[in-house]
Formats: sequence, C-alpha cells, structure tokens
Amino acid sequence: MSEAAYAVHNRKLSSLELLDACFANIERSEAELNATIWLDYEGARRSARKADLAVKKGAKLGQLHGVPMAHKDMFYRKGKPCTCGSRIRKDFVPEVTATVLARMDAAGAYSFGGLNMAEFAANGTGHNREFGDCHNPWSLRHVAGGSSSGSAAAVSARMTYAALGSDTGGSIRIPAAACGVTGIKPTQTRVSRAGVMPLSFSCDNVGPIARTARDCARILSVIAGHDRLDPTSSSEKVPDYEATLDGKLGDLKIGVATTHFLENADQPVALAFDEAVRGLAKRGAPVRSMAMPFLDAIHAYVNVVMGVEAATIHAEWMRQRTQDYAPHTSSWLYASCAIPGTYYVEALSRRGPILTKFLKEVFGRVDVLATPTIPICIPTLAETDVDEGPADARARSSRIWANTAAFNYLGLPSVSVSCGFDPNGLPIGISFTGRPFAEACVLKVADAYQQETDWHMRRPLVLA
Repeated sequence: MSEAAYAVHNRKLSSLELLDACFANIERSEAELNATIWLDYEGARRSARKADLAVKKGAKLGQLHGVPMAHKDMFYRKGKPCTCGSRIRKDFVPEVTATVLARMDAAGAYSFGGLNMAEFAANGTGHNREFGDCHNPWSLRHVAGGSSSGSAAAVSARMTYAALGSDTGGSIRIPAAACGVTGIKPTQTRVSRAGVMPLSFSCDNVGPIARTARDCARILSVIAGHDRLDPTSSSEKVPDYEATLDGKLGDLKIGVATTHFLENADQPVALAFDEAVRGLAKRGAPVRSMAMPFLDAIHAYVNVVMGVEAATIHAEWMRQRTQDYAPHTSSWLYASCAIPGTYYVEALSRRGPILTKFLKEVFGRVDVLATPTIPICIPTLAETDVDEGPADARARSSRIWANTAAFNYLGLPSVSVSCGFDPNGLPIGISFTGRPFAEACVLKVADAYQQETDWHMRRPLVLA
C-alpha cells in the first residue's frame, strides 16, 4: 500500500491503474475465495479519476491519496450497503459514515466494496451461512480466519491494498496470521468505533490489515485519535508511527511466554516461532523467558464480558428474529443470556487490577511480548464447521483464538506478522504485544522482522 501511494504521488501510476489491478485480481480469484460481499466499481472509478485529477493539478495530497481499498462489511458509509455479514442486515443502508472511513477519505483513500466476514463478527474461522464461507488464498479447503476473513484474504490475494478489520477476541490478528499478512489490534480506545457495528463494548477494536507493518503504521496514524462521536476514544497524542520504523531494535527486550501460549502448540508452529525469536535475538534484541500471570482468570473473564455484551447488543433481534441467525451464533447468544450479572460485574471490576499486575510482572521486565498468533496449524473449513461438522469442531475452533483474546481483555496493542509455513503450505503467525499505547514499539519490532525476512512477500496459491 505504501508503494502504491508513492507511485500515485510521483505519477508513476495512476489511481485508476491501481483500481484496475485490484479488480483484475478480484476477477481472477473471487469465485474461489468468496472474499467480497458487494462491489462498487463504477463509484470507485469516479473516485479514482478525481484522485488522478488532484495529482495533475498539483493539489496537496494525503498519506493515502489515490489508494483504493475495500473493508470488512461492518463499517458504515452513508448510502452504501452494510450487511455485517448477516441476514438481518442484508438490506441495511446506513445514514452515517464511520469516523475511520471519513479519516481515510480525508487522507485520500477511497472504498470500492464490502468484504466477507463472520456473521456479526462472531466467530474466529470465517464461516458464514448467509454469504458463504471465505476461503484461504493459500489452500481453498482451509479457513481464512475470522472474523475479518474477507479483509485478510483480499489483502493476501492482492484484491485490495489494505483493509480495515475489527478485533474483539483476535479477529484482526487471527485472519492476518492465517492468510500470511499483517494486522494490528491497537490499544483499547486508541481508534474510534463510531459508525462500526459493535459486538462487545469493552473488547471491540478497529485496526488495519495490510501486507506490511509499514502499511499498518501509516493507516493507524490516519485513523487513531480522539473522536467526539465516540466518547470512549482516547485523547492520547497520536505519533507518526511510520517515522519510527528504522529497522533497528536497539535494546528493546523481547519476552517469550513459558506458560499458556506455547502449551500444546502444534510442532510446526512452535518451530517457526522459535526460529523467529532467534532471528530477533541475532539482531541484538535481548530475549527473556517468563511465566505469564493470571491467564486462567483472564480467559474466564473475557468470555463473560464478550458474551454478556454481545447478548445485550443482540437482545431485540434475538427476541424477534432468532431464526435469521446461524445456529452457532444464536446458540452462543442464548447461552450468554444465562450468565449471572454478578459474574459480569466481577469480570469488569477485576480488569483494572489484573492489568496493573500484568504490566508490572511482564512489561516491567520486557518491552514486547512475543507469542504464536494461532497455536495450531490452520484447520480446514470442514473441521471447524460448528453447525454441520464433526463433534470436535467447536473445540478445534476455540483453539484458533486461544492466544489472542487475553489481549482484548487487557486492552493491549498487538500486531501479527507471518513467520513461516506449516507442512500443508499454510502461513504461521507471530504476534508482538506491548504496553498500552505502545503501538509504535510493536510495529517497530514487526517491521524490523519483516526487513530481515520475506514471508510477507510470498504469493498465495490463487496467484501462483
């Protein structure tokens, strides 16, 4: 994406040429991937011509000027469809535009479609009954990850230069890892959620999925910051994240968890992760092994918080249109309605004290925590079909987000990048997590790793 923006700024390529390249890859791969829900080629062509005219006139250009993108279909844009991957909102047309889209518009980007996703962002595999499952660009039998499945698959297949996703329990990082691209979940409150379909008030995050950490850094600099339309958004100053990406790790200390995150990890994942950490150590980053505190409590609490808040958001539709949900979604929402209020209050009240102790015991000793994004090799769509698959489908699906949801409860920034491939040719991801508002730090490590490796540059099966 950064290279595409540079090419437009310097008149090496037109915005219209960038758009045509996206649609050529959509035409080539969409029938197999099912990564999109709707497309607006003619509207995008008008935007491209307008962007090219601005370049020709010598107008002041934004950081994303002339770059076409499609996004997870849960970001509202006035007058455009927004299905949220659901039957219930299949014909919904918003009357407002999400703040993040407005900020990207102001930086010169434009949108051309809505991308496939898990229904209401409520699963980690990308299964979708209404619009069909999204397939992994590296192997069509396998999951693309969820819930931002179409965003990651489309970026991987070069259908879009970047895409926005949402992350409540790992829904940016999981598909980024599964599809071999880069995705960052920012600090809770770092990015406005105004005009975005919610799932959990306390755990939802908005962030970019792109090919590189540099691309993610540029987009995050555009979309982060306080928004009066979202009173929960932070007023913390937004740095120029891209300016910090110099490839140098300096004395940044890397922590490696000895508990939970690597427990029961598939061997190919553990080997790729170890090799990636050794690579960082060779570049001068001190590496320290350490036990992780409070993980059992964190996972119990995050399940309570997400479940109760999702059930609250969907309560009216669940009363009136239960039959319009996929069984795996409605069964989760029904079960969440039975969680006692005392459990929910406890889960929220313990969040601050646990975060304080976690920061002291972990980030008091290291700057960045490295973990495998997904602890297992990427499973197939059939193996994880909770509604119609094998009896162990639910257990296998839950393992996909076993390493990510904790950082939603803690509200910490976390970025996933590709660090290898399993024996089936599916990507493996490594995540870097930092202190609150340390996006610059985790992106710096991710970018340094990508400057030394080429995993993120490889082309998936659908482009072979």
